[in-house]
Amino acid sequence: MANVQIDRTRRTEETRDKEVRQASWKPAHDLPTPEPIDGYGFRWVRVANMGVPDPANMAKSRREGWVPCKAADHPEISSDFVAFGLAPNSDLIEIGGLVLCKAPIEVIKARDAYYADMTLKQAQSVDNNFMRDNDPRMPLFREGKSKISFGSGS
Repeated sequence: MANVQIDRTRRTEETRDKEVRQASWKPAHDLPTPEPIDGYGFRWVRVANMGVPDPANMAKSRREGWVPCKAADHPEISSDFVAFGLAPNSDLIEIGGLVLCKAPIEVIKARDAYYADMTLKQAQSVDNNFMRDNDPRMPLFREGKSKISFGSGS
């Protein structure tokens, strides 16, 4: 048998251009996300709606435990204003009538648990109201009592 030499390209010389994924793009969010702070969560709270101040909403949010964040505490967001020549009007971070606020994680978890419990109770109330009209002679649900017949009905 003759010594046949096969012409192969080395693995180091191979390129995988066909397999490179094209970079994806998506539009930026209108509201920036602040850098996380241990023990705190963030939320944007409405202080104005269509240019009309809404002090009642901000007061309610403060009573719920949300405290406005200072611009000095979040330079990563404040720098966006400076980069476009926009000077913030106050020491708060406000974008489109929304102010960035923070609250302790414990308060946020307690709030979430409250609303989860409220949602569960409302769902149970709807179910109970619906099942109140249930009659055993004509049940709303026949679970496990279905009968399938073929042919002559036997």
